[in-house]
Amino acid sequence: MTNIASIVDFSNHPIDDLNYINKCNSYIKENSILVLENFLLNISLNKILTEAKFLEKEAFYCEQKHTILLKKQSSDYDQEDPLNILMTSDKGCVPHDLINTNSDLNILYHSDIFKNFIKKVLGLDNIYPYVDKLSSINLNYYQKGQQLGWHFDNASFAITLMIQSAPIGGEFEYITEGRDSNKDLIDRDIMSRIISGSKKPNKLNADDGTLILFYGRNYLHRVTPVESEIPRILITLNYNQENNVELSENARMTFFGRL
Repeated sequence: MTNIASIVDFSNHPIDDLNYINKCNSYIKENSILVLENFLLNISLNKILTEAKFLEKEAFYCEQKHTILLKKQSSDYDQEDPLNILMTSDKGCVPHDLINTNSDLNILYHSDIFKNFIKKVLGLDNIYPYVDKLSSINLNYYQKGQQLGWHFDNASFAITLMIQSAPIGGEFEYITEGRDSNKDLIDRDIMSRIISGSKKPNKLNADDGTLILFYGRNYLHRVTPVESEIPRILITLNYNQENNVELSENARMTFFGRL
Protein backbone atom coordinates (compact mmCIF):
# COMPACT_ATOMS: atom_id res chain seq x y z
CA MET A 1 0.00 0.00 0.00
CA THR A 2 1.17 3.52 -0.80
CA ASN A 3 2.79 5.36 2.09
CA ILE A 4 1.70 8.89 2.94
CA ALA A 5 5.28 10.01 2.22
CA SER A 6 4.52 9.21 -1.43
CA ILE A 7 1.49 11.53 -1.33
CA VAL A 8 2.41 14.57 0.77
CA ASP A 9 5.42 16.77 0.01
CA PHE A 10 7.06 16.51 3.44
CA SER A 11 9.96 18.70 2.33
CA ASN A 12 7.56 21.65 2.08
CA HIS A 13 4.95 20.47 4.57
CA PRO A 14 6.39 18.31 7.39
CA ILE A 15 2.96 17.59 8.86
CA ASP A 16 4.44 15.24 11.45
CA ASP A 17 6.69 17.97 12.89
CA LEU A 18 5.37 19.72 16.00
CA ASN A 19 6.98 23.05 15.16
CA TYR A 20 5.35 23.07 11.73
CA ILE A 21 2.00 22.04 13.22
CA ASN A 22 2.17 24.87 15.76
CA LYS A 23 3.07 27.34 13.01
CA CYS A 24 0.01 26.28 10.99
CA ASN A 25 -2.18 26.45 14.09
CA SER A 26 -1.04 30.02 14.83
CA TYR A 27 -1.58 31.06 11.22
CA ILE A 28 -5.16 29.80 10.92
CA LYS A 29 -6.06 31.34 14.29
CA GLU A 30 -4.93 34.71 12.99
CA ASN A 31 -6.16 34.48 9.40
CA SER A 32 -9.15 32.08 9.55
CA ILE A 33 -7.79 30.24 6.51
CA LEU A 34 -4.70 28.10 5.91
CA VAL A 35 -3.48 27.63 2.34
CA LEU A 36 -0.76 25.02 1.85
CA GLU A 37 0.47 25.21 -1.75
CA ASN A 38 2.16 22.18 -3.32
CA PHE A 39 0.85 20.02 -0.50
CA LEU A 40 0.71 16.99 -2.81
CA LEU A 41 3.68 15.54 -4.61
CA ASN A 42 3.26 15.83 -8.38
CA ILE A 43 3.13 12.05 -8.82
CA SER A 44 0.25 11.83 -6.33
CA LEU A 45 -1.55 14.86 -7.79
CA ASN A 46 -1.42 13.27 -11.24
CA LYS A 47 -2.77 9.97 -9.92
CA ILE A 48 -5.64 11.67 -8.11
CA LEU A 49 -6.47 13.84 -11.14
CA THR A 50 -6.49 10.78 -13.40
CA GLU A 51 -8.88 9.05 -11.01
CA ALA A 52 -11.09 12.15 -10.81
CA LYS A 53 -11.31 12.41 -14.60
CA PHE A 54 -12.16 8.70 -14.85
CA LEU A 55 -14.96 9.10 -12.29
CA GLU A 56 -16.32 12.33 -13.78
CA LYS A 57 -18.91 10.41 -15.82
CA GLU A 58 -20.33 9.06 -12.54
CA ALA A 59 -20.92 12.52 -11.05
CA PHE A 60 -24.44 13.41 -9.91
CA TYR A 61 -25.32 16.99 -10.78
CA CYS A 62 -27.74 19.10 -8.81
CA GLU A 63 -28.78 22.74 -8.59
CA GLN A 64 -29.93 24.34 -5.36
CA LYS A 65 -31.49 27.66 -4.44
CA HIS A 66 -30.59 28.69 -0.91
CA THR A 67 -29.99 31.66 1.36
CA ILE A 68 -26.57 32.46 2.81
CA LEU A 69 -27.60 30.38 5.85
CA LEU A 70 -28.36 27.43 3.53
CA LYS A 71 -32.09 27.74 4.15
CA LYS A 72 -35.14 28.16 1.95
CA GLN A 73 -36.55 31.62 1.34
CA SER A 74 -39.01 32.57 4.11
CA SER A 75 -42.10 34.79 4.07
CA ASP A 76 -41.12 35.85 7.59
CA TYR A 77 -38.40 38.07 6.12
CA ASP A 78 -38.43 40.79 3.50
CA GLN A 79 -37.23 39.47 0.14
CA GLU A 80 -34.42 42.04 0.16
CA ASP A 81 -33.19 40.95 3.59
CA PRO A 82 -29.63 39.61 3.03
CA LEU A 83 -30.59 36.53 5.06
CA ASN A 84 -33.48 35.84 2.66
CA ILE A 85 -31.94 36.48 -0.77
CA LEU A 86 -31.67 33.31 -2.85
CA MET A 87 -28.30 32.13 -4.14
CA THR A 88 -27.59 29.46 -6.75
CA SER A 89 -25.25 26.53 -6.22
CA ASP A 90 -24.77 23.85 -8.85
CA LYS A 91 -22.09 21.22 -9.27
CA GLY A 92 -21.49 17.54 -9.83
CA CYS A 93 -20.44 15.20 -7.05
CA VAL A 94 -18.90 11.73 -6.85
CA PRO A 95 -19.39 10.09 -3.42
CA HIS A 96 -16.88 8.21 -1.34
CA ASP A 97 -18.01 4.68 -2.21
CA LEU A 98 -16.94 5.10 -5.85
CA ILE A 99 -13.36 6.03 -4.92
CA ASN A 100 -10.89 3.13 -5.08
CA THR A 101 -10.00 1.74 -1.66
CA ASN A 102 -6.29 1.98 -2.54
CA SER A 103 -6.60 5.51 -3.90
CA ASP A 104 -4.15 8.08 -2.57
CA LEU A 105 -7.24 9.96 -1.39
CA ASN A 106 -8.32 7.11 0.88
CA ILE A 107 -4.79 6.59 2.17
CA LEU A 108 -4.41 10.29 2.97
CA TYR A 109 -7.87 10.55 4.55
CA HIS A 110 -7.33 7.59 6.89
CA SER A 111 -3.68 8.33 7.70
CA ASP A 112 -3.05 8.84 11.42
CA ILE A 113 -0.33 11.36 10.56
CA PHE A 114 -2.72 13.45 8.47
CA LYS A 115 -5.57 13.20 10.98
CA ASN A 116 -3.28 14.21 13.82
CA PHE A 117 -2.13 17.21 11.77
CA ILE A 118 -5.74 18.28 11.17
CA LYS A 119 -6.67 17.83 14.84
CA LYS A 120 -3.71 19.81 16.13
CA VAL A 121 -3.99 22.62 13.60
CA LEU A 122 -7.71 23.07 14.23
CA GLY A 123 -7.45 22.47 17.97
CA LEU A 124 -9.83 19.49 17.98
CA ASP A 125 -9.92 16.60 20.44
CA ASN A 126 -10.68 14.06 17.73
CA ILE A 127 -12.09 13.65 14.23
CA TYR A 128 -14.12 10.81 12.74
CA PRO A 129 -15.29 9.77 9.26
CA TYR A 130 -18.96 9.67 8.33
CA VAL A 131 -20.74 6.42 9.13
CA ASP A 132 -22.52 6.39 5.78
CA LYS A 133 -20.48 5.28 2.78
CA LEU A 134 -21.03 8.38 0.66
CA SER A 135 -20.00 11.46 2.59
CA SER A 136 -16.42 11.22 3.89
CA ILE A 137 -14.56 12.03 0.65
CA ASN A 138 -16.32 13.80 -2.22
CA LEU A 139 -15.10 14.76 -5.68
CA ASN A 140 -16.74 18.02 -6.77
CA TYR A 141 -16.96 19.11 -10.42
CA TYR A 142 -17.84 22.64 -11.50
CA GLN A 143 -18.54 22.72 -15.22
CA LYS A 144 -18.78 25.89 -17.33
CA GLY A 145 -21.39 28.21 -15.81
CA GLN A 146 -21.56 26.34 -12.50
CA GLN A 147 -20.83 27.96 -9.16
CA LEU A 148 -21.20 27.83 -5.39
CA GLY A 149 -23.36 30.72 -4.19
CA TRP A 150 -22.62 32.89 -1.17
CA HIS A 151 -23.16 30.92 2.06
CA PHE A 152 -21.97 29.95 5.51
CA ASP A 153 -21.16 26.28 6.15
CA ASN A 154 -23.11 24.27 8.69
CA ALA A 155 -19.86 22.53 9.68
CA SER A 156 -17.36 24.54 11.71
CA PHE A 157 -14.42 23.76 9.39
CA ALA A 158 -13.76 22.67 5.82
CA ILE A 159 -10.81 20.73 4.37
CA THR A 160 -10.35 20.81 0.61
CA LEU A 161 -7.82 19.74 -2.00
CA MET A 162 -7.64 21.64 -5.28
CA ILE A 163 -7.00 19.09 -8.02
CA GLN A 164 -7.79 21.09 -11.15
CA SER A 165 -8.41 24.83 -11.12
CA ALA A 166 -10.44 26.43 -13.89
CA PRO A 167 -8.38 28.64 -16.24
CA ILE A 168 -11.12 31.29 -16.13
CA GLY A 169 -13.57 31.81 -13.27
CA GLY A 170 -14.13 29.38 -10.44
CA GLU A 171 -12.44 31.69 -7.93
CA PHE A 172 -12.84 31.22 -4.19
CA GLU A 173 -14.03 34.44 -2.54
CA TYR A 174 -14.57 34.98 1.19
CA ILE A 175 -14.76 37.44 4.07
CA THR A 176 -13.65 36.93 7.67
CA GLU A 177 -16.00 39.35 9.37
CA GLY A 178 -19.69 39.81 9.99
CA ARG A 179 -20.75 36.69 11.88
CA ASP A 180 -20.29 35.01 15.24
CA SER A 181 -22.37 31.85 15.19
CA ASN A 182 -21.61 31.09 18.84
CA LYS A 183 -23.26 34.37 19.87
CA ASP A 184 -25.91 34.19 17.13
CA LEU A 185 -24.71 37.52 15.73
CA ILE A 186 -24.71 38.51 12.07
CA ASP A 187 -24.03 41.89 10.46
CA ARG A 188 -26.72 42.38 7.83
CA ASP A 189 -25.07 45.53 6.47
CA ILE A 190 -21.84 43.71 5.64
CA MET A 191 -23.79 40.81 4.10
CA SER A 192 -25.82 43.21 1.94
CA ARG A 193 -22.72 44.96 0.68
CA ILE A 194 -20.99 41.69 -0.19
CA ILE A 195 -24.03 40.29 -1.99
CA SER A 196 -24.57 43.53 -3.93
CA GLY A 197 -20.89 43.75 -4.84
CA SER A 198 -20.31 47.14 -3.20
CA LYS A 199 -17.88 45.53 -0.75
CA LYS A 200 -15.05 43.50 -2.23
CA PRO A 201 -14.24 40.08 -0.72
CA ASN A 202 -10.90 38.36 -0.35
CA LYS A 203 -9.95 36.25 -3.36
CA LEU A 204 -8.02 33.00 -3.49
CA ASN A 205 -6.74 31.43 -6.68
CA ALA A 206 -5.51 28.04 -5.47
CA ASP A 207 -3.09 26.13 -7.67
CA ASP A 208 -3.47 22.41 -8.27
CA GLY A 209 -2.25 20.32 -5.35
CA THR A 210 -3.15 22.94 -2.72
CA LEU A 211 -4.66 21.94 0.63
CA ILE A 212 -6.98 24.50 2.22
CA LEU A 213 -8.35 24.57 5.77
CA PHE A 214 -11.10 27.13 6.35
CA TYR A 215 -13.51 28.13 9.10
CA GLY A 216 -16.64 28.22 6.96
CA ARG A 217 -19.32 28.51 9.64
CA ASN A 218 -18.47 32.12 10.51
CA TYR A 219 -17.04 33.29 7.21
CA LEU A 220 -19.19 33.99 4.17
CA HIS A 221 -17.75 32.46 1.00
CA ARG A 222 -18.53 31.40 -2.54
CA VAL A 223 -17.03 29.98 -5.76
CA THR A 224 -17.58 32.28 -8.74
CA PRO A 225 -19.04 30.78 -11.96
CA VAL A 226 -16.58 28.74 -14.02
CA GLU A 227 -16.04 30.41 -17.40
CA SER A 228 -13.88 27.79 -19.10
CA GLU A 229 -14.58 24.49 -20.82
CA ILE A 230 -12.11 22.89 -18.40
CA PRO A 231 -13.96 22.13 -15.16
CA ARG A 232 -12.88 23.03 -11.67
CA ILE A 233 -12.27 19.83 -9.67
CA LEU A 234 -12.12 20.11 -5.90
CA ILE A 235 -12.01 17.35 -3.29
CA THR A 236 -13.57 17.74 0.13
CA LEU A 237 -12.21 15.68 3.01
CA ASN A 238 -15.08 15.55 5.48
CA TYR A 239 -14.68 14.67 9.15
CA ASN A 240 -16.91 14.99 12.22
CA GLN A 241 -15.99 15.90 15.77
CA GLU A 242 -18.37 13.21 17.05
CA ASN A 243 -18.35 9.50 16.23
CA ASN A 244 -21.17 7.63 14.44
CA VAL A 245 -22.45 10.62 12.45
CA GLU A 246 -24.07 10.17 9.06
CA LEU A 247 -25.21 12.75 6.54
CA SER A 248 -28.98 13.05 6.55
CA GLU A 249 -30.95 11.07 3.97
CA ASN A 250 -32.28 14.33 2.51
CA ALA A 251 -28.75 15.69 2.06
CA ARG A 252 -27.53 12.44 0.51
CA MET A 253 -30.40 12.42 -1.99
CA THR A 254 -29.74 16.08 -2.79
CA PHE A 255 -25.98 15.81 -3.35
CA PHE A 256 -25.58 12.20 -4.53
CA GLY A 257 -28.98 11.22 -5.87
CA ARG A 258 -29.06 8.06 -3.76
CA LEU A 259 -28.68 6.76 -0.22
